[in-house]
Amino acid sequence: MGRILALDYGTKRTGIAVTDELRIIASGLTTVSTEELMSFLENYFEKEIVDLILVGEPKQKDGTHSDVEENIKEFLTAFTNKFPTMEVQRVDERYSSKQAFQSMIDGGLKKKKRRDKALLDEISATIILQEYLYKQ
Repeated sequence: MGRILALDYGTKRTGIAVTDELRIIASGLTTVSTEELMSFLENYFEKEIVDLILVGEPKQKDGTHSDVEENIKEFLTAFTNKFPTMEVQRVDERYSSKQAFQSMIDGGLKKKKRRDKALLDEISATIILQEYLYKQ
């Protein structure tokens, strides 16, 4: 059984989280520059077995897509061309950034560390993945 990888896609950075091989635990993996995302994923897939990619679907409160959706669609087109056999699912990521920030506060991180947007993106990806696993 392969891992599940979750992406909190952004125009500058993308947070990445991954499960263990048994798909029980979701852990933050890293945050990469979005322009380096495809090469990062290619290298990661060479080392690890991944069966499913979850890509956050950012929506407004009223259910409409946020501005980054067009960028995500472009990425998904390129991704499916490069990895045609990889299963991709979109998941609602509303409030994941707010939940990530609150978890940083709850975890006792100092204000300076909470300003680290890369960490926030990684935690957001982990929350997306945890919620997916919870629903399974």
